[in-house]
Amino acid sequence: MEYIMKQLTGFSFHYGWVIVALAALSQFFSGPGQTYSNSIFINYYIDDFGWSRSTVSGIYSAATLLAGFLLFFIGRLIDRNGSRKMAVIVSIALAVACLFNSFVTSLVMLFIGFFFIRLLGQGSMALISNALIPQWFIKKRGRALSIAAVGGLISSAAFPLLNVWLIETFGWRMSWLLLGILIIALFTPLAFFLIRNSPEDIGLKPDNGDGGKQEEKSPGTEEVSWTVKEAAKTRSFWLLLLCAGIPGIVNTGLTFHLVSIFAEKSLSLEAAASILSLTALIGLPVTFAAGMLLEKVKVQYMLILVFAGELLSLFLLQKADFLAAALVFGVVWGISMGMERIVMAVVWPNYFGRKHIGSISGISMAMIVTGSALGPLPLGIAFDVFGGYQEILWVLMSFPVVGIISAKLAHPPVKKVDAANSEETSDSVFPEVPTINTDQAPSATS
Repeated sequence: MEYIMKQLTGFSFHYGWVIVALAALSQFFSGPGQTYSNSIFINYYIDDFGWSRSTVSGIYSAATLLAGFLLFFIGRLIDRNGSRKMAVIVSIALAVACLFNSFVTSLVMLFIGFFFIRLLGQGSMALISNALIPQWFIKKRGRALSIAAVGGLISSAAFPLLNVWLIETFGWRMSWLLLGILIIALFTPLAFFLIRNSPEDIGLKPDNGDGGKQEEKSPGTEEVSWTVKEAAKTRSFWLLLLCAGIPGIVNTGLTFHLVSIFAEKSLSLEAAASILSLTALIGLPVTFAAGMLLEKVKVQYMLILVFAGELLSLFLLQKADFLAAALVFGVVWGISMGMERIVMAVVWPNYFGRKHIGSISGISMAMIVTGSALGPLPLGIAFDVFGGYQEILWVLMSFPVVGIISAKLAHPPVKKVDAANSEETSDSVFPEVPTINTDQAPSATS
């Protein structure tokens, strides 16, 4: 394929960029399973069935938690069957889940519907994207992931507006049906015909290398892959899992309660909505910049910077008693979330390689989803107990502090091979060999 493109165009076109576009579409079509899309339907459930908001919210959180626990198995299926087959299966299943949601008449059906769109949309479609791109890129991995992330950003802007129009025009039941048709008509065929699981499948190598040529190996084009079992023996794996859960708890909690937090500071609903829009706008250029920066800076240092920004955001929020201060908070928070979106996607393949990235990313995604499901709870409890958010915001500041410490200690692990060619890992939780100074080891980031 690379040879044909070179003959037709006069230059060598890297098929990996087609993969990036498809990964962006995967993130875009995760929309029906995302909270920004589902939130448009909530009031219609409450109005039509007379259910309380707390009941619907509780079912949504429970379904999200259960879906998060199962994402590890989705990741293993991606490793076993490949991203192409899983993208086709998951997209068809997501379309069926949308169809099911159009028939909801009871709380049990609502739970089942929420569970499947969260598992297949928010979890699996995003996981396929994050597992596919690392197969095709090593040196330009951050750049590729940042471009694909645009699909998710556009999705967060498009689906709320699309859902409002669909519901006002056709009703909420028909809207679910149309969303399913949209997925199966637009994404599924593209996934079937265009996705390739890895560059090696079509005779290439990552970063536009020629798979038919004997090239000199270099740290930029070769990387070691770890199984889940091997990765779990390293200290860094568990520290990174802790890092994965913290942004979900903090950012989701703040987003869920931001209107109430601003009201406590005598800031309007419009101000809260404006800040949320501001963070999304800032996130786009920051995502691109972070992706480019990750080609030059170790991902470990970028992860520390993410939590430093999160810590500063929480501090600024407590001082946001007037609009200008709230805008400063929104800018810093948007920068932090923009970096976090890319850094957490890059860190896993950079530390543990490509071969088993589906399974490893599945565990990470489970932590992220679990943190997102639990995030609003402590702020809600604190408001009921203390009548405000000041105390819990100070407590929340301890989370990014833990993240900074964890990221600082999570050095890239080094796999070594003994004389009998059996693999061992350094940075082990219970090391049986002398400690290796991982700061002097070649970085997984080029």
